[in-house]
Amino acid sequence: MFILFDNGTPAPLRYALKGHVVVEAIERGWDRLVNGEWIAAAEAAGFEVLLTTDKNMRHQQDLTGRTIAFVVLGNQQWPVLRRYVERVAAAVSAATPGSYTEVEIPFE
Repeated sequence: MFILFDNGTPAPLRYALKGHVVVEAIERGWDRLVNGEWIAAAEAAGFEVLLTTDKNMRHQQDLTGRTIAFVVLGNQQWPVLRRYVERVAAAVSAATPGSYTEVEIPFE
């Protein structure tokens, strides 16, 4: 899958997503775009999954009819998240166009 990381997604997570192509938003210069523009740009570029830490996105944006899947991390702190990378990888693998999934990761 072609995956876009938002600015808050820990970069080391990309190594747990073997077999996928991962790009960080900042690499595309999209860190300056607002959410609606950013999502549209990601879809236009052919991204299949947006991996984000923005739990409010579904309340702030109309995600209906989107072609990109949204996978939202419950915790972005790498020392904790790294113990749950299997959950993230499973959510990414199960993502379908327009789906929205929150990955539960405890705060420890």
